[in-house]
Amino acid sequence: MALNLSQKQEVVAELAAVASKAHSLVAAEYAGTTVEQMTAMRKKARESGVFLKVVKNTLASRAVVGTEFEVVKDALTGPLLYAFSTEEPGAAGRLIKEFAKSNDKLKAKVVSVEGKLLPAAHVDVLASLPTREEALAMLARVLAEPAAMFARAVKAVADKQGGGEVPAEAASA
Repeated sequence: MALNLSQKQEVVAELAAVASKAHSLVAAEYAGTTVEQMTAMRKKARESGVFLKVVKNTLASRAVVGTEFEVVKDALTGPLLYAFSTEEPGAAGRLIKEFAKSNDKLKAKVVSVEGKLLPAAHVDVLASLPTREEALAMLARVLAEPAAMFARAVKAVADKQGGGEVPAEAASA
């Protein structure tokens, strides 16, 4: 379906708005993917905070101008599916990696994070990034560890000195 000029402008504006706020981008070749697989991937994308879109590469190239994803402009060739992580950096990588396991036609081609163009193999690295909840849990453990170490040290000193208990002889006297 051919788009007229105003529809193309709307698509570019929508992609530019998403790209300006996104944490990461994964562009993947999707030729040969079935409608059912694409529908399942779109559903999972909505649940995980990933903006998923199939657009012409020329429109995507225009949309990323002025964003940190401008570095990918020259790498956009062939039929591509664009996955922008809008909530956490690793979400798009996890989505593409998960669906590539069951679909050998889906292959990551471009990965971009923080204004850097990375090889497609970095989709595994991106997918292994912790989720927001996992990162907060790790931070909580790191912040709690000094207090826990201090408590263990105080307990060890107290145990070594008899724990502050009154000896039985002194209590009976």
